[in-house]
Amino acid sequence: MNNNITPSITLVGGGLVGSLSALLLAQRGFQVDVYERRADMRLADISAGRSINLALANRGIFPLQQAGLMEQVKPLLTEMKGRMIHDTNGDCHLHPYGQKAHEVIYSVSRGDLNKLCLDAAEATGKVRFFFNQRCTKVDFATNTIELEHSETGSISETTFTRILGTDGSASAVREAIHQNTSNYHKIEPLGHSYKELTIPPSTNGDFQMEPYALHIWPRGGFMVIALPNRDKSFTVTLFMPNTGPVSFESIDSESKVKSFFEKEFPDAIPLLPNLMEEFFQNPTGHLATVRCSPWHYKDRALLLGDAAHAIVPFHGQGMNCGFEDAWELIEQIDKHENDWEAIFKDTAEARFDNGNAIADMAIENYIEMRDSVNDPVFILKKSLSFELEKRFPNHFVPRYSMVMFHRLPYAEAYRRGKIQSIILDELVSNISTLEDVDMSLAETLVKAKLNPIAL
Repeated sequence: MNNNITPSITLVGGGLVGSLSALLLAQRGFQVDVYERRADMRLADISAGRSINLALANRGIFPLQQAGLMEQVKPLLTEMKGRMIHDTNGDCHLHPYGQKAHEVIYSVSRGDLNKLCLDAAEATGKVRFFFNQRCTKVDFATNTIELEHSETGSISETTFTRILGTDGSASAVREAIHQNTSNYHKIEPLGHSYKELTIPPSTNGDFQMEPYALHIWPRGGFMVIALPNRDKSFTVTLFMPNTGPVSFESIDSESKVKSFFEKEFPDAIPLLPNLMEEFFQNPTGHLATVRCSPWHYKDRALLLGDAAHAIVPFHGQGMNCGFEDAWELIEQIDKHENDWEAIFKDTAEARFDNGNAIADMAIENYIEMRDSVNDPVFILKKSLSFELEKRFPNHFVPRYSMVMFHRLPYAEAYRRGKIQSIILDELVSNISTLEDVDMSLAETLVKAKLNPIAL
């Protein structure tokens, strides 16, 4: 960094992406001020209504390693080796995520990881957090932000030199950028929402289900999932349509909830002692994809994480993608030094197609999780994908593995995945077992249609 830089930057949003970004910037010598609309989560429980555990994979692990945090993060993690599918008859079967020992993902508490990042950022002595400060306006003409105290309602104003919007899907920084640049800002509702429930530990303090898996009750147009927690509980999430015969609108009484779960998730009922209380008291979370452009304004503002590209949670990549954004910014700072317009422009350009790609893959993964996982053709294709990876590892890596276990750009994983899907369709046409696959044709197709992969 050049000596003539005034190393000061303002962040709006102190969640996971904001707190990690603040730490990484402080490690590059910046003085960082972070304004967060919520209370300090280290002092107050503010998790209600938000997913309390997330999936951490390779893409998110790498920036945490660069920040020097992974040794502190490891005790927070619960390993998940695959999807445990629960059929309506109570049978369970595990679908491994990958076929190598290291191909696992990790359940991690959103709050615990956020607190760790907050502590680490503050410990640098270069980061100040201001809580209960909701950004209501960003003015690029005067380089000021207007803040409303979330408890008292009092209004204040502060100045900034450069600002990062890490303030989530309802970003005030994004709104200000687009008032000055563009009206390309789309919110695409999924039409489905979610409700969080809890499977507590057993009476002897142990897990009540297999702990090393993400549990799924796939039921076509809706599903339940459960992720393990360190305290031996599971965070359970019901996803279903907003309206229709099976929906949050129609299932509106205790008797309907009881009938619904008895029919669709009978093996889960004994594990959910607080089902009725949680169903009616916990908020219903809404799901949408945010797409917008641009992500930056001149040399003064940049969007990262959900502020730029909120996605639905079905690929477990929201946090991982946001962490990649933060690391891309650091790489551009190292590359361009004091040329902030180039830093912000190149960060946005490097991430834009990737943000759209993971948004699309996340929606596709919802359909896969709630519907396809029990389909015989889907299962055959998955087995064939693993076999092709074994035989042609330089050309064929399953799309899920490219996304979760590697750092190949999302857009490239999406592009290769489309080609691989065409290959798989051709190879499984009119057959029912892996032994029936024409492997000589497979080799021809794989090597003709897929360039060697650089992982």
